[in-house]
Amino acid sequence: MFWKKLIVISSLLLFPFISFAQTTGTVTASSSPMLNRLKGVGVGAGYGAATEMTLIDVVGTAINGVLGLMGTIFIILMLLAGYNWMTANGDDEKVTKAKTIIRQAIIGIIIVAGAFAIWNFIATYLVS
Repeated sequence: MFWKKLIVISSLLLFPFISFAQTTGTVTASSSPMLNRLKGVGVGAGYGAATEMTLIDVVGTAINGVLGLMGTIFIILMLLAGYNWMTANGDDEKVTKAKTIIRQAIIGIIIVAGAFAIWNFIATYLVS
């Protein structure tokens, strides 16, 4: 059983390296009608040509992703605390714990919003 799992996992990990679907040379737009069609679909959908990303763009994308994750964690904490409060059945200890979680989550989202405001200011006015 161990060997079967090892063979399956190894083949899944190594498959992209031995695949013959990848081209060996570069494909130009004039030599690939499929690429021309894909570009036409992209332009029709409102996407322009690709531009180079600078270091500040990469850092900004990473920071926005982390801040979005923090917002998601805030929502989860608020839902969890609200559920705990509703199911406390008058137990003061559980209600106090739920209030503490809500208070800490609100403080956390204020810090995250402040960090976003600072990052937005830096990216917009100081770097540009």
